[in-house]
Formats: sequence, C-alpha cells, structure tokens
Amino acid sequence: MAKGLREITSRIKSVKSTAQITRAMQLVASSKMKRAQDAALAGRDYGWLLADILDSALTAPSTTEQHTHPLVRQREVRARGILLITTDKGLCGALNANLYRRLGEIPPSAKFIAVGRKGAQYLARTGRTLLADFAISDRVHLAEVRTASEYLLSQYGNGTVDTLEILYPRFKNTLVQEPFLQSLLPLGSIHSTLAALRATRARADAATEDPREMSFEPDATSIFEELPALYFKHTLYHALLEAKASEHSARMVAMKSATDNAHKITENLTLEYNKARQSAITQEINEITAASLAR
Repeated sequence: MAKGLREITSRIKSVKSTAQITRAMQLVASSKMKRAQDAALAGRDYGWLLADILDSALTAPSTTEQHTHPLVRQREVRARGILLITTDKGLCGALNANLYRRLGEIPPSAKFIAVGRKGAQYLARTGRTLLADFAISDRVHLAEVRTASEYLLSQYGNGTVDTLEILYPRFKNTLVQEPFLQSLLPLGSIHSTLAALRATRARADAATEDPREMSFEPDATSIFEELPALYFKHTLYHALLEAKASEHSARMVAMKSATDNAHKITENLTLEYNKARQSAITQEINEITAASLAR
C-alpha cells in the first residue's frame, strides 16, 4: 500500500507541475492576445474603406480602360496559388486542424506558399507543391510582410500561379476562429469578395454599388498604378494580424482548459490518495488490535 501511496503522490506532483506550466502559458498567451486583437480590429475599418474605394473605382464606367492592370486583369487559371497561414507552434487547440480540413477541399494541383512552420510541415508531409515558406513574428512587422508580398507578386507576375488566395484563421471573437479562404488576385473579383465578406460580417445591408461620380487626382492612371498593389499588401498584412489574434486566442483558451483539467485530475488523485491512506491506516489499526488480542 505504501508503494501505491508513493505512486499517487508522484502523479499529483507531476500534474501540479503541468498545471503550473499551462497556467504560465495561458497568462503569456492572454497578454499577447489582447495586443493582437487590438491590432487586428484596429485595421478592419481601414481595410474596408480601401476595398470599397478600389471596388468603386473598378466598377466606375470612366475607369473601364484601367482594368488592364496586371493585378486586375482576369486570365486563364492554370495553377491556383494558395497562401496558407498557420502557427509556428502547437498547443492552440483545433486552430490548425480546422485549416487542414478546409485545405482538403482544395485540389492537390494547387501551389502553396506557407506562413508558419506548422503549415509548411503539413504541406510537405501531404506531398503538396510548396513554393516557399515565411516566418512572421508575433508583432507582424511590415518589413516581414513586404518580403512575403513581393515574393507573391513576383510569382503571380511571372505566371507561376494565376490566382492568389489566402487561407487563414479569421478572428471572430476570443472563443471562435474560423478558417476563411479569401480570393485576392486577380482583383477583378473584388466585388464578389466584398459581397461574401459583408455576408459573413453582418454587413449585408451595406451598399454593394457606389453611384457617385469619381474624380481622380492627380489622374486615374497614376492611381491605378499604385492602388491595386497597396490593397494587396494591406490585405495580406491584415490577414496576418487576424491570424495572430486567432492563434493567441486559441492558445489562451486551450491552456485555460488544460489548466482546469489538471486541477480536476489533482482533486481526483488527492481524493484517491486520502482513500488509500485511510485504508492503510485502518489496516494497520486492525493488525495492531489483532496482535494485542493474540497475547
């Protein structure tokens, strides 16, 4: 029985140690989560405004001739390009698994670019075509995004891929992060993309057409040379911000659940230990009593 008590005591110490680790990870993720959520939410209004401006400009009758911009012009799709945004580390619940499940719906012929070590490992393990992978820090520096965006634009420009889509965990709230596949290039499909985003973000009542007459300064040509690339880079930047907010939120929730489970296991083990100790004490008392009566 003493051996059994030592084993239970050892398990209690082990579970308590695990609970301390998961609690610490929960607090770290919680602090990072607040900063990441604020950054992701702060950029949404600017992104919506930029998308609406580009959509209105593309649908304006006076700018039809500007649709020859290489990022806007529709072309034959021979190879889909998918940017997969995952985490570098695990312990974030089903965040990556949900992305992989959504990824399974994409034909294997697509070509992938990965942001995050977990995604790159999954693509290599499943035999998908991986063109490149990038590492992005928790603070999502613009210099890191610039490197990735320039590579993506070069792959699109030289015809390696004919579309660019982003698959990332879109932040909804602390408890909900949903895999979202967003079409990015060519920008000619931005109108349908905006309609889908409005539907998913409870903005179905927003106007889908802009009847205003638009005047471009200094001129429409100069605007269209810069606006599509600016929209592309900002959309990529904001998707990375949302992915980081989703990651830290999912990890905080997962670590809190792990900590709570560890506390429950500790309580059950403590109860088991007390029962075993009481049984051992009762047995010793019986043995002493029996020895006394035998005299």
